[in-house]
Amino acid sequence: MGKPTGFIEISRREPGAQSPAERIRFFKEFEIPLAETEVSKQGARCMDCGIPFCQSGCPVNNIIPDWNDLVYRNRWREASEVLHSTNNFPEFTGRICPAPCEAACTLNINNDPVTIKVIEHAIIDHAWEQGWVKPLPAAMKTGKKVAVVGSGPAGLAAAQQLARAGHSVTVFEKNDRIGGLLRYGIPDFKLEKRHIDRRLEQLKAEGVEFRVNQHVGGNLPAKKLHEEFDAVVLTGGSEHPRDLTVSGRELQGVHFALEFLPQQNKRNAGDTIPDSVALSAKGKHVVVIGGGDTGSDCVGTSIRQGAASVTQFELMPKPPRKRTSRSPGQTGRTSCAPRVHRKRAVRATGRWQPRVFPARTARSRPSTRCASTGSWTKKLS
Repeated sequence: MGKPTGFIEISRREPGAQSPAERIRFFKEFEIPLAETEVSKQGARCMDCGIPFCQSGCPVNNIIPDWNDLVYRNRWREASEVLHSTNNFPEFTGRICPAPCEAACTLNINNDPVTIKVIEHAIIDHAWEQGWVKPLPAAMKTGKKVAVVGSGPAGLAAAQQLARAGHSVTVFEKNDRIGGLLRYGIPDFKLEKRHIDRRLEQLKAEGVEFRVNQHVGGNLPAKKLHEEFDAVVLTGGSEHPRDLTVSGRELQGVHFALEFLPQQNKRNAGDTIPDSVALSAKGKHVVVIGGGDTGSDCVGTSIRQGAASVTQFELMPKPPRKRTSRSPGQTGRTSCAPRVHRKRAVRATGRWQPRVFPARTARSRPSTRCASTGSWTKKLS
């Protein structure tokens, strides 16, 4: 590596953010990026650790040490090429991935891990600014037609790779806009949808065709795809939620996250949600069951919608804020530092209460109107 002692000399530094009082007033991204010189310093913290556990921790096997070193040496274009060699859409992962690579970082055993996600984010944003991200249409066509069912990140990546291999690719999406959960599910304050639109323009220039409002197996028979195409790729997501089979689950006011979150995405896009199905946390006392990323998305959205209060229940015990001597290395998330979009939100709004660790929901409590007015939970410790 370019700086063998970088992890000793340089401390971890993360991007800044707009104040909670300001950012809860809108649904746009609010992180303040580090200067490129600082990002280069962060790249210098990457150790010559022999076995890059970060790569095995990364779901797409990004070649992380290589582009960390290239950023340290200010070779940003080469860093972008290395990053794109394993990742079709780094601007998505650099914003919404929970960064298991950092949990797996060797430096994380007894120090703060390398800011891998920050560096990835900086590489791709810099590449777009410099105009290095361009369509790469196939030089020759194979004459084969491929249907891709689903336009989430898996579908878009598959479509891009197939198009670049020379096939004629058509993507089918059941919703009215392309993007899957990237479009409808992940809040705009974590991923502004302009990033999706920018990539879609690239894919269209590479020859990919998109068809929306096409529900395969619904208004579009699967048989028709077999008749029209040489191959079909199924890239549908897992939209079937895990239900909570407790007393009162059937009451009004108890909803899945994927009933709640996409509506705000649609509002942000200028759509109007009919009153008969509209969900809003405005003025309500909200309970979020689940302490993962989806629960965090519901917390941030509820606060922005003007909830009277938000309380979140987590089944697992509260982990330490920092890795302890009892925490084995490379095992995943080991601290309970709040997700960035809700840090210090309680100080700005007074509407977010601390998370409850560990708690199990036993039932949903009804009111005289047969609507849920709260939940009864059992503290597990």
